Amino acid sequence: MFFHKKETIHSVDIREPNPRFAQLLLEQFGGATGELSAALQYWVQSFHVEDASIRDMLQDIAVEEFGHLEMVGKMIEAHTKNVDRTEAYKSTLFAIRGMGPHFLDSQGNTWTASYLNEGGDVVRDLRANIAAEAGAPQTYEELIKLSTDEGSKKTLVHLLTREISHTQMFMKALDSLGKLTDPMFGNIQPDETVDIYYNLSSYGKEGVVQVDERGPWNSEPTFKYIADPLNTRS
Repeated sequence: MFFHKKETIHSVDIREPNPRFAQLLLEQFGGATGELSAALQYWVQSFHVEDASIRDMLQDIAVEEFGHLEMVGKMIEAHTKNVDRTEAYKSTLFAIRGMGPHFLDSQGNTWTASYLNEGGDVVRDLRANIAAEAGAPQTYEELIKLSTDEGSKKTLVHLLTREISHTQMFMKALDSLGKLTDPMFGNIQPDETVDIYYNLSSYGKEGVVQVDERGPWNSEPTFKYIADPLNTRS
């Protein structure tokens, strides 16, 4: 059951309408990492989860993302309302599609369900959500840099902030499952190569001194480093 309260979760106050900026905002309405994608992804994932507390978290965040979609939609509406005769408006997608939000990204590509990343395993889904939440703040940060309207900036900062909050929630949920730093999920045990790092990047020229970069991703105790895979058999 859903109820819609006729006020946004955070204020939307646009003082300087800019239809060209509104077209950029479409990225967070009908784009791959936009609010619709996030809301539907988390909502559908919740039906796969047996843990009632994690299911509740996913649904709470999904509903908040629908609220964010409403905020972005109202921003787009405010930035395109009463500017339909301006040259700026005529140079945007709104000249053809009309004022207000549409399920398009900033380049005019229509939203598609292929943007959603859900696979029926709670660990896999939570990791996918962390990746999704990483994309949204990046887009919001660029939008904030491009905005000249202080009201828009304030709203966008709030939206960016909540994406960071959601990332923390997903990380805590993974941690509660003991899977925050464990790369494995599922029931199939990996084979004996699970701890091997193959050095497969080289200069390929004789006489060139090759410097192989090392770090915790290819070092003991987690990994066995195979410096010359062609002449080494694991």
